[in-house]
Amino acid sequence: MGFPGRRVVDTARMVKTQRWKRRGSTGEATAKTADGTADQGPLDGDTLTEATLDSDALSPPVSPSPEPQRRAAGRLRLRDRAPVLLLQAAHPRQALLTGLFVGAAAAVSGRPTREVAVVFATVLVGQVILGWHNDLVDRRRDARHETPGKPLADERLDPGTAWFALTCAVLLVVPLSITSGVTAGSAYLLSLVVGLLGNVVLRKGFFSWLPWALSYGLIPAFLSYGGWGGEFEGDPPRILMTALFAALGVGVHFLRALWGLVPDNEDGWTYLPLKLGLRLGATRLLILSGVYTAVVLLLIVFAATYSGLAQ
Repeated sequence: MGFPGRRVVDTARMVKTQRWKRRGSTGEATAKTADGTADQGPLDGDTLTEATLDSDALSPPVSPSPEPQRRAAGRLRLRDRAPVLLLQAAHPRQALLTGLFVGAAAAVSGRPTREVAVVFATVLVGQVILGWHNDLVDRRRDARHETPGKPLADERLDPGTAWFALTCAVLLVVPLSITSGVTAGSAYLLSLVVGLLGNVVLRKGFFSWLPWALSYGLIPAFLSYGGWGGEFEGDPPRILMTALFAALGVGVHFLRALWGLVPDNEDGWTYLPLKLGLRLGATRLLILSGVYTAVVLLLIVFAATYSGLAQ
């Protein structure tokens, strides 16, 4: 028969070295001992207890196909890459529309193709700068209101990256502006500075429209004084054209402000579009702003056709 103590030692040693097997469909984990009996215990064999495990838990996990995972990760990486986030934070629609409008005005005034291209590029880069600066100034406020489409507010885009891109854009817009002439370039750079200040001052009160009017009102000078080369000097703009562009800036301000009336009202802002929106309603204000802006655009086209941009 042997010694009982030796049998106990051998039994414990066998339990530790045997692999766990599944018994039928009940999913009980067992290990065979030296005398053919079945003892139940945990996987490490330190203590022997009765355990019933789900048969699915003993089965190896089925991993999803690696190809969909790679595609999903690729989409996520593309959406969260810095160039895409910078483009989203630049207010691209406004930048493109403004650049196309001013470029078209330059073409209508008879400027050569290369000058029209420079005008378009200058205004496009300037509008991108304004968009980045606006989102940088408002990032904490946008985060508080959970404004969608703001990568700086939801921390997908690092502010340092946006500031670096903005600095590079400023270094680009200066020579682009001067390419149209020192006087014309200075007029546009002044317009850009006014726009940047408008992101910080006067935006909450009654005179929020003033930076927009001044910024857009300087664009006719950029066009009328402009030409090819830094030494070029054109003619001063017509007063009527300057006034119409300033009126256009007010219309653009109203259209832009419409989408933020609710959070602005929550923050206690009192600027003109908000006051009119509270009295008229957002829908009526949208219609009036759209009609006003369209009429001003038609007047600009009419004035440019019959009198031109410059005196």
